[in-house]
Amino acid sequence: MRDQKKQAAKEAKCEEKHIAEEATRLAREQARRKTGLAREQAIQKEQAAKEAKREEKRIAEEPALLAKDQARRKADLTREQAIQEEQSLKEAKRSEKRTAEEPALLAKDQARRKADLAREQEIAEDQEARKLKSNK
Repeated sequence: MRDQKKQAAKEAKCEEKHIAEEATRLAREQARRKTGLAREQAIQKEQAAKEAKREEKRIAEEPALLAKDQARRKADLTREQAIQEEQSLKEAKRSEKRTAEEPALLAKDQARRKADLAREQEIAEDQEARKLKSNK
C-alpha cells in the first residue's frame, strides 16, 4: 500500500509538473503571440504614417504640378498658334505670288498656243503645197 501511495504521489507530482510545464508553455506562446501582434501593429502604424506623409506631400505638390501642367499646355498652345500663323503667312505669300504670276503665265500660255497654231498652219500649208506640186 505504501508503494501505491508513493506511486500515486509520484504520479500526482509528475502530473503537477506536466501541468506547470503546460502552463509555462502556454504563457510563452501567449507572450510570443502578443509580441508578434504588437510588432505587426507597429509596422501597420508605421506604414499608415508613411502613407499619410506621402499623401500630405502629394497634396502640397499638387498646386505646383497643376501650375506646371497649365504652363506647359499654354506654351504648347502658343507654339501651335505660332506655327499655324506662320503657315497662314506662307500660304498668303504663295497665293500673292500665284496671283502676281498668273497674268504672265496666261500670256505665256497664250503665246505658246498661238505659236503652236501658227506652226501647225505652216505645216498644213507646206503639206498642201507639196500635194499640189506633186499633182501637177
